[in-house]
Amino acid sequence: MHIFLYGPPATGKTTIGKIIARNLNLPFVDLDRVIESNAGMSIPQIMEGLGESAFRDLESKALMGAIPPLPAGEGLGVRESVIALGGGALLRDENRQFAESNGKIVLLMAELDTLIKRLSEDSNKRPLLAGDLKSKLESLLENRREHYGSFALKLDVENKTAEQIAHQAQVVLGRHHLSAMGEYDIVVGQIDNLSNGQLIVTDENVAKHHLKKFNIAKSIVIPTGEEHKNLETVSRLWKAFLENGLDRKSTVIAFGGGVVGDLTGFAASTYMRGVDWIAVPTTLLAMVDASIGGKTGFDLPEGKNLIGSFHPPKLVLVDPSLLLTLSDRDLRSGMAEVVKHGIIADPELFAFCANGMDWVKNNLEDVVKRAMAVKIHIIEEDPYEKGIRATLNLGHTVGHAVELVSGFKLTHGESVAIGMAVEAAYAVRVGVAVRGVDEAIESTLSTLGLPTRIPGELSREKIIRAMRVDKKKNAKSIRFALPVEIGKVKLVDVTNLEEVL
Repeated sequence: MHIFLYGPPATGKTTIGKIIARNLNLPFVDLDRVIESNAGMSIPQIMEGLGESAFRDLESKALMGAIPPLPAGEGLGVRESVIALGGGALLRDENRQFAESNGKIVLLMAELDTLIKRLSEDSNKRPLLAGDLKSKLESLLENRREHYGSFALKLDVENKTAEQIAHQAQVVLGRHHLSAMGEYDIVVGQIDNLSNGQLIVTDENVAKHHLKKFNIAKSIVIPTGEEHKNLETVSRLWKAFLENGLDRKSTVIAFGGGVVGDLTGFAASTYMRGVDWIAVPTTLLAMVDASIGGKTGFDLPEGKNLIGSFHPPKLVLVDPSLLLTLSDRDLRSGMAEVVKHGIIADPELFAFCANGMDWVKNNLEDVVKRAMAVKIHIIEEDPYEKGIRATLNLGHTVGHAVELVSGFKLTHGESVAIGMAVEAAYAVRVGVAVRGVDEAIESTLSTLGLPTRIPGELSREKIIRAMRVDKKKNAKSIRFALPVEIGKVKLVDVTNLEEVL
């Protein structure tokens, strides 16, 4: 998917485009520079010597020559380029159709005064704005008002740095490149096929709903549920890899929720000392959390994820349309991780969650993109959980223990929701959190239909015992991620676990 940056003059298309290209490890194309190179003269010279119509002809030719169409059947996951377009490059219908069929267009906008200030300080000549800059610019914007208004993806550049706008563009596009732990892309979009892997690993639920949609040569279907996230299933995957002739150059696709991803990733990390894998998450929880970061593993009877490795996928493909087959319970469960990300670093996302599940269902793609971005930022800063990444454990110390003691009758998300409510209440009691943050968290979780209390039938003693074998423990304490306020979390070593409950 190509990324096209478009908008009025001086909105920062070139500067922002270069940052996005750097962040995504993609080539950058400045279409104006391509036109000048092709013509052997500057744009002012072209406009003065040949006229605007001839310039537009050269512009169309440059657009379609510098950016070849994507190969048939390829789009998602294809690494292409970031292109800065001139302010009128898509006035021609054929140019716009070409851009829309080969990628996404992001329109950058700014206030008139901002554009005038930037243009008056710009040494580059702009023939269409020669003379009275203010009147010429006002006229240009008025003539293109309907045209610019017709683009779906718009970003306001006012009062933001180029880096902030670039990040915002990546969030709305659902495009990220991670490099702190290996090199891999995360791409949000509709999946057309899954034929680029030698073997698909999925579970019974996903197979029933989705497997027949794709052109898949070989697949292995494992039982659904956390109770199957064990060494026995891993051994089954190793044998399937061997029986299907996978070698060290093979690629495995994990097509499912967090359990499928964790198991497949771990099996891939250890088979022949490591083979590549692609994550295609099918649950909300997996899309915003489990598929990102490279953690893989399986459970022991004593606790969750006690055996594992860091082995990031070579690619994460996220298709929010796959969520439409989820049950309400599974969708709510995934929202626990979304709420968590809002508490950690995105107060606006947390506020959105308080709108309830009807709002969530109508804004699923935006929810996925926004929540993903929080985790991506954190793991890029701390890939191996030496510092800030531990904040992602908010709600998980209590949550994992509750999930285990319930015999997995509670889902992961339900257990994490309980964990967040319990840990937030503890944070307020011991003075770590500001007053009322526990009430805000509990209210939002309840609005989403998530539990906030440990069921009475679950033994507190067993929950504490399960917490004591948590992988985050040290010799005398367990490190908790506790909320301070919405948007801020603090790591705190806790010795007396009884006080938490």
